[in-house]
Amino acid sequence: MNYYLTIIIYMGINSILALSLNIIVGYAGQISLGHAAFYGIGAYTSALIATKLGVSFWVAMPLAILVTALVGAILGLPSLRVSEDFLAITTIGINFVVQAVFKYIKFFGGALGISGIPYPGIGKRPLSLLEFALMTLIFTVISALISFRIGNSWIGLGLKAVREDELAASSSGVNVYKFKVLAFVLGSALAGLAGSLYAHFMMFITADDFGFPLSITILSMVVIGGIGTVRGAFLGAIILTILPEVFRPLADYRMLIYAILLILFMRFLPEGLVGDGSMIWKKLRGEA
Repeated sequence: MNYYLTIIIYMGINSILALSLNIIVGYAGQISLGHAAFYGIGAYTSALIATKLGVSFWVAMPLAILVTALVGAILGLPSLRVSEDFLAITTIGINFVVQAVFKYIKFFGGALGISGIPYPGIGKRPLSLLEFALMTLIFTVISALISFRIGNSWIGLGLKAVREDELAASSSGVNVYKFKVLAFVLGSALAGLAGSLYAHFMMFITADDFGFPLSITILSMVVIGGIGTVRGAFLGAIILTILPEVFRPLADYRMLIYAILLILFMRFLPEGLVGDGSMIWKKLRGEA
């Protein structure tokens, strides 16, 4: 039973991560290949606040979200200057820089990471694994509702206008710079939530937990499920959480498999499994 509850927790955390990247890549059309950096910033911020200030998860988590959103605004500034391939390279660099800061600066625990991160509880009673799974699912649903609301609001319209054609959006009065940074702020905030949940669940984190391979995994979730949609982010996260467990003997080849999947989907199923315009989604809606 504990094994399945753990899988559900990871599934929830991965869903929040996929939803967070979907805001940046799916809604705003900004290429980001270093999203694990924001995940790590959320985890490390929550862990440091909890361990150094002696506060609980319930205090550390919202502060981690705020800090990650602020850092997301700063690290999102390169998107104002560069785009497409250059933005992809820049975000990869950000991932490596953030990981190096965590790994080589003593304040962040260095290569040994951070241990003794307090497990969430109610009062002095720690949550059971079932309660943690339920809490994670609640945060996942809240994240999905926020993402859905953003996608169907004036913010979503602005982000999608930037995605489709920046020049046309700017000519129509859309503040392209503002919406680009806003996408990184919103996406980073949700990634910070996922990072806080991960840190307090594991109670021990290291810089290696948030490397570039994880960024590719998160991107794979979004692309495979259906970029630009909440349902796609969910489905991609579920698939790529379960697959490693089913094919555990192939763990050493995980990144190779993800790379092949990305190439195949981008070539033959660019809309993902249930993205807007995908064959599967049309059939489910009775349109084809």
